[in-house]
Amino acid sequence: MTAGENRTSRLLRVGIVGSLVAALCCFTPMLTFLLTAAGAAAVIGYLDDMLLPALAVFGAITLYALERRRRAAAACCPPEHS
Repeated sequence: MTAGENRTSRLLRVGIVGSLVAALCCFTPMLTFLLTAAGAAAVIGYLDDMLLPALAVFGAITLYALERRRRAAAACCPPEHS
């Protein structure tokens, strides 16, 4: 595995995990319960302002990593024409 492949795999993992965490916190009340239990309920009103852009950023990172992987595969093994 080359350094470029390693970086692409790491970007893909960060993008997917970040997207899942942001989606889980956006679409379920899990984060609301955790913040209330921790005594930080005052920030609940700002969650959408932070989590929706975070979801968009992590989604963009995932798409970027997938595109890098696709281009690397295409450069490595160009399609054969008959």
